[in-house]
Amino acid sequence: MRSSNLSKASDRLVILDGGLSNALEDRGHDLSDALWSARLLRDDPAEIAAVHRAYYEAGAMVATTASYQASVIGFERAGVERAEAERLIASSVRIAREVRDEFPGGLVAASVGPYGAMLADGSEYRGRYGVPATVLRDFHGPRLELLIAAGPDLLAIETIPDTDEAEVLAGLLGELDFPAWFSYSIDGPHTRAGQPLTDAFALAAIDQVVAVGINCCRPVDVLPAVETAVAVTGKPAIAYPNRGESWNAAARSWVGNGTGPAPFARAWATAGATHIGGCCRVGPAEIRTLADALDRG
Repeated sequence: MRSSNLSKASDRLVILDGGLSNALEDRGHDLSDALWSARLLRDDPAEIAAVHRAYYEAGAMVATTASYQASVIGFERAGVERAEAERLIASSVRIAREVRDEFPGGLVAASVGPYGAMLADGSEYRGRYGVPATVLRDFHGPRLELLIAAGPDLLAIETIPDTDEAEVLAGLLGELDFPAWFSYSIDGPHTRAGQPLTDAFALAAIDQVVAVGINCCRPVDVLPAVETAVAVTGKPAIAYPNRGESWNAAARSWVGNGTGPAPFARAWATAGATHIGGCCRVGPAEIRTLADALDRG
């Protein structure tokens, strides 16, 4: 596996960034189309760089790239030719790397969202897409290769809703032999598709995975999931929930009330989480609060 400073990072608390899309929306961008934040890779890459910079300045140690929703299929559906789509996906890493270089010691994690993110119908929070494993492999494999070739420090396999997709991704990680964190979207003690987290985390207990855990879930679900991840895999855990609100796929908006990760983070760290941050609706101000809270601890 490629050598890096990841092994050292996993021995200490690593502050992750927060949500990219909400930070872009706060800057006035409409992300209501199917490409979501990936649209700005084409239309306004400087704004993506500005958000990465804001998170680093807030205390984050990692920039997670704008590739979560980026795929060749998705760009082609938006009228982008394949070669340009591939260039745009790779550019997500280049943008993050250029900003990272302003902040010595920072890392770039190339976001790998689930197949359901490309569908843009909320199925990334349900899983079980009704397609065979070969379709998932053909979707993820070329994108992983594009991202790795662009030179991130690691991959962020994130918001995975079920073990079917996780099994495909774990197999690809083993073949490509590249470091990654592996994170599920969950509902209590189960994946979003309803499988036990013990089974899900076991699939990610491979050499290439530096941290296993959860993201884009309610903060109250994090602690037991972290404890389960550490117990099952023996690896450091990763935790970056949303604010506890619910995603309305029809309206393409978040509903309800929530809170940032800072009040809970020390307990997560005590339970074995070494990578802590936020997901949707968690912005730079909340990452600053999180970093301050963990520093005081």
